[in-house]
Amino acid sequence: MSTELFTLDTLQELARLYGYWAVFVGIAVENMGIPLPGESIVIVGGFLAGSGELNYWLVLSSAIAGAVLGDNFGYWVGRVGGWQLLVRVGSIFRIQEQQLEQAKDRYSNNAARAVFFGRFITLLRIFAGPLAGITQMPYRQFLLCNLGGAAVWATTIVSIAFVLGQAVSLEQIVSWIAQAGVAALLLVIAIALTPIVWEYGQKKLLSKD
Repeated sequence: MSTELFTLDTLQELARLYGYWAVFVGIAVENMGIPLPGESIVIVGGFLAGSGELNYWLVLSSAIAGAVLGDNFGYWVGRVGGWQLLVRVGSIFRIQEQQLEQAKDRYSNNAARAVFFGRFITLLRIFAGPLAGITQMPYRQFLLCNLGGAAVWATTIVSIAFVLGQAVSLEQIVSWIAQAGVAALLLVIAIALTPIVWEYGQKKLLSKD
């Protein structure tokens, strides 16, 4: 998504000026856990490849390499000092450490899927790496899931922008992919909340009996 500092016009200028480095650095920084429009710069790269300004395979390689590197950085930041930081932030919002431990356990049980598929989900793409580190996900497992997820995600995004860019505006492509990411996030939230709501409802029924 575009921000006030990084509009689509700005991202196109960066991609034209720095080429594959813009794609590599943009997605790497986002995957480190910094909320910058990394996905959008990858879309721009694919779009420009479709118009012949960049090479499809070099854009794809840059996106995969940047995504893998960024997530690895985020993983080690999370593993080394992420838990202490999370506890401090949680205390600010009056979230007890026990509650964070429970959330940590739930994430650990789904860490492999989160790392692999998280790139397709808004926000989770940014935090999947650090969260994997915080939950002490084995590094070899993380590396395999990270590499596989990066390859699938980058191929999908770059290919969509490459193909659709020849018939649809860049703004429309970014909008569609962003909407898909938000929809995926809402679906994940709904799935996560379903057992909690169900358990709450069961307790209410039992209390009435």
